[in-house]
Amino acid sequence: MATQPPTRTRFYKDKRNGKVMGVCAGIADYTGVDVLVVRIMMFMAIWLSGFAVLPFYFVLGMIAEDRPRELSNDSPEDKRFWQQVRVSPTRTARDIRMNLKAIDRRLADVESYVLTNNRSLAREIEELR
Repeated sequence: MATQPPTRTRFYKDKRNGKVMGVCAGIADYTGVDVLVVRIMMFMAIWLSGFAVLPFYFVLGMIAEDRPRELSNDSPEDKRFWQQVRVSPTRTARDIRMNLKAIDRRLADVESYVLTNNRSLAREIEELR
């Protein structure tokens, strides 16, 4: 049976940074919210529901896969990027497209500056020789 490679857009429990089964740490990593805030919200949800949420927590802890080691070496910038992808993939793709268009425009400006008959640039090059 072939296994799928780990994906950055999937929920994984994070046992390395977790306290109980790593579910809250996984939720915090997935959403980008601070793990302390997630733990407080989970405690409040368990307490306010009369412990009815607790079985769902343990079921999620048993069903969810552990975070693969390949994904634990991400830089903070990479983590932030993938959290944005999970929240809004369309907006992230649009932002990437806009950044690439801006780079393309700047490259076109440099290209036109270098390739046009630019007398001052030609004079500077001649002075360097």
